[in-house]
Amino acid sequence: MSGDGTKSIWWNGALVPHGDAKVHVLTHAIHYGTGVFEGIRAYKGPEGLAIFRLEEHIDRLFQSASAYKIEMAHTRDAVIQGCIDVVRDNDLDECYLRPIAFIGFGPLGVYWKDNPTNTAVAAFPWGTYLGPEALEKGIRVTVSSWTRIHHAQFPTTAKGCGQYLNSVLAVREAHEKGFDEALLLDRHGNVAEGSGENLFLVNDGSLRTPGLDSSILPGITRESVMELARDAGLRVEVGPITRGEVYTADEAFFTGTAAEVTPIREVDGHVIGSGGRGPITEQLQSGYLSAVRGGNAAKDHWLTRV
Repeated sequence: MSGDGTKSIWWNGALVPHGDAKVHVLTHAIHYGTGVFEGIRAYKGPEGLAIFRLEEHIDRLFQSASAYKIEMAHTRDAVIQGCIDVVRDNDLDECYLRPIAFIGFGPLGVYWKDNPTNTAVAAFPWGTYLGPEALEKGIRVTVSSWTRIHHAQFPTTAKGCGQYLNSVLAVREAHEKGFDEALLLDRHGNVAEGSGENLFLVNDGSLRTPGLDSSILPGITRESVMELARDAGLRVEVGPITRGEVYTADEAFFTGTAAEVTPIREVDGHVIGSGGRGPITEQLQSGYLSAVRGGNAAKDHWLTRV
């Protein structure tokens, strides 16, 4: 049994004991970041445990692999089943899943040719990403001195392992300055996203969020919240957002698989709105957390029962 309470990992097509999922120190991905991954959550509702938007996440995993020309060693359906199997085998309740595909041991040059692709899915308990009070009281954010990587440098619509060094630098800087999270700007000075979350602003009852031209990752939680907002009759605008517009927003919040819907109460000393979770943020947060636990029949297709 591992330290996180799980006993097995889906590793290259089969469930293996947690401690047996190992790689060589000369694995290509360790040296060059040549891998792609996903973050997925499973929630417990009245009808039992269900994985939220599993198929969409695995589709994006394969799209990310295609962007980096990483040849997947297993089919989409096999990885989906691997996600289900690892949750079942570990007898998990609500949990987080991490599918990952990466270039394995072989020639260590930057250009790989014959190295194998390893594929794994781990599942483990993981509570509120930004702290137990974050969903209610909101978090304090700082604009990072690090710029979000640009889509001319990386395929920013993909979740490439090496890309996240950009996020590592930003979030470490934020924590060292006493903040909960970082907000990165794009190279034009417009707002992009957090270190691992998409951003939304609320003004006059309408939502705004940066678009792909700001080098964001088009998050699955982001898309889900936009759909829930439109269902509720809210206007959603996608486009550039300036730093000053963040400071003067009525409400602001982050979205992401790990962060879910997390209010932002302050950015660099600028209090956002009333300095807590705003009413529209609360409405969308409540709607999202209901949907992931099977409380919205119209969104039942988002759930894969385990």
